[in-house]
Amino acid sequence: MTTWTDHTADRPISLTAPSGIDRAAHHRFDEAWLAAAWSHPSTRCFVVSGGQVLIDETPDGRTVLVTTPTFEAPPTEAHRYFLGTDKDGVSYFALQKDSLPGRMDQSARPAGLREAGLLLSPRDAGLMVHAVALENWQRLHRFCSRCGKRTVIAAAGHIRRCPACGAEHYPRTDPAVIMAVTDEEDRILLGRQVHWPEGRFSTLAGFVEPGESVEQAVRREVHEEVGVTIGQVEYVASQPWPFPSSLMLGFMARATSTGITVDGDEIHEARWFSREELRAAFDSGEVLPPYGISIAARLIEIWYGKPLPTRTTV
Repeated sequence: MTTWTDHTADRPISLTAPSGIDRAAHHRFDEAWLAAAWSHPSTRCFVVSGGQVLIDETPDGRTVLVTTPTFEAPPTEAHRYFLGTDKDGVSYFALQKDSLPGRMDQSARPAGLREAGLLLSPRDAGLMVHAVALENWQRLHRFCSRCGKRTVIAAAGHIRRCPACGAEHYPRTDPAVIMAVTDEEDRILLGRQVHWPEGRFSTLAGFVEPGESVEQAVRREVHEEVGVTIGQVEYVASQPWPFPSSLMLGFMARATSTGITVDGDEIHEARWFSREELRAAFDSGEVLPPYGISIAARLIEIWYGKPLPTRTTV
C-alpha cells in the first residue's frame, strides 16, 4: 500500500484538525489530581446525552460548545469523564446524563456531531467527538464480556473494570474502510445504499473483518458490494466516526474491472461518473452532494479537483 498525497487539501477533514487539547492520559488514574482539577475555578464542563451537546451562537457569528464552570454542573459522580487540558492549563470534563440541561437564556440548542462538527472550532469539535465516543461506549458496554457481571467506571471514563473477575475493558473502536474507486478513464464509482433516499450517492465503505488487512478489506468490500475488482490501493487519511464507534480509514483505489453487479443487500444502485457527468448531476439535483462532515466528501473532492456543492437538504 502507498500513501496518497492530497495536494488539493487547504483545510483538514472534519473532526481531524488539531484541537489544542492534551488528553493528559497520565492523570486519569490520579484521583487526587482529578478531584483538584474538577474543583478548580477555571475548569469547564459540558453535558453529553444521546450523542448531543448544547451549542450556541456568539454575537460575532461563531458557533460554540456550551460549557460551564463545574460549580454550575448538574450532579454526577459515576459518569464524569476527563477529556484533557488546553495550553492555558484549563481542564475539560464531560458529564453523561439522560437529558441535556435547560438553558435560562433559551438561545442554546441541542446538536449532534453531524451538524455541530461542521460549525464548531477544532477545539470544541475535538472535545465533543471525544465525549460522544466515550458516551456511546459507556452506554453500550456496562457488563463484563467475560463473566457477565456489571462493570464500574475507572480511569476518568476510559476503562470499565469488573469487580467480580477483575477484567478491564477499554473503549471500542471499529476500523472501517471508505474508498473512492476510480477506473482507467478516471471516472469515479459512487453507490447508493438500500435505505438511502433517491439521489444520495457516496463512496463505498465497510468494516474490516478479523484477520484482514485494510488493503484486503478495500478489495473485498468493493467486490462484494458492486462486483468491481481493485488493484492499487492508496491510503489518504483517517477520521473518527463515533456513530457509534468507528474509525474511518480513507483510501483511493484503482479498479481493474468496470462491470457493476450490485449486491442488493447493502447497495441498491452504483454508477460510474466522469467529472462532467457528476457536475451535471449535482446541478440538476439528480445527485445530492455528500454531507461535508464525512471523509467521503473529501475523497470525492480530491478526485473532483475543487470543493463540492454545499448540501442544503437533509
